[in-house]
Amino acid sequence: MDDGYLWLVGSGPMAEAYTVVLEALGVSFSVIGRGKASAAALEAATGHQVRTGGVRAAIAEDHVPPTAIVAVGVDHLASTACDLLDAGVERLLLEKPGGLGHDELASISEQSNSAEVTVAYNRRHYASTSAARQMIAEDDGVTSFTFELTEWPNATEPVQVDPLVRQRWFLAQSSHVVDLAFHLCGPPVDWNCWQAGSLPWHRESARFAGAGVTETGATFGFHGDWEAPGQWKLEVMTRQRRLIFRPLENLRVMSIGSLSVSESPIDDQLDRTFKPGVHEQTRLFLEEEDPVSCTLAEQLRNVLTYEKMAGYR
Repeated sequence: MDDGYLWLVGSGPMAEAYTVVLEALGVSFSVIGRGKASAAALEAATGHQVRTGGVRAAIAEDHVPPTAIVAVGVDHLASTACDLLDAGVERLLLEKPGGLGHDELASISEQSNSAEVTVAYNRRHYASTSAARQMIAEDDGVTSFTFELTEWPNATEPVQVDPLVRQRWFLAQSSHVVDLAFHLCGPPVDWNCWQAGSLPWHRESARFAGAGVTETGATFGFHGDWEAPGQWKLEVMTRQRRLIFRPLENLRVMSIGSLSVSESPIDDQLDRTFKPGVHEQTRLFLEEEDPVSCTLAEQLRNVLTYEKMAGYR
């Protein structure tokens, strides 16, 4: 099999989303899957052939391309990334959160040498996020922000993933909204947090709260309660506007001097055609000109924040 311009490793739903985008971009690529059932599902949905047997078999049999996208399960992200880096991959787009903890991300960093590793938090590439970045710049920065990280449906165990992933669900799932908040508003430098409650599948915590200040001087607060109804939400305040993400794909705006909230006109055609954020994230990664992506070094710092918020450390 021609290993093409790049490898897409994985054959689950996220790999299917990348397959659709790569085909639309006209990129030559091969899909490297593991299980036959997921491979058959991707082939049926996209018409693109999947090579089964896993990444290690593919590495052993073929020349490894310089670029790869990793879209396997969360519990296999770090090991797959290390295998590819050890085989000589030079540029890697690694699905979020990159690993199940700081130790796994550190192992990727140790293996990377001079390779470039990007962690794929696709919400940074939403059309709503792009519009918000422009408004924040126009208004001379963020003054404060608040976000909610309650999972939906509330208190329901995510049985579709491995128990090990369920035990780290804050990192595997809730870090998506936290990453977006700190991406737009700056990383926290003086802050504290608290946890309470427990779930059978997430014993460290079920309720979360915290507050602090970012490196840009913005104050913030957050809350989440996995034992009650709720939904992800982010609200960003500037001296001129309140930017409301709920859901995160949409952007509503309240302007200073008014209580009315209006939908912000955004060009979200790509986010409606493809899985939101994935087209632009992939395009910019391949063109090597992505100024807003999450680097591996950034994720190594961020994951310590997520583990503290969740009570893992």
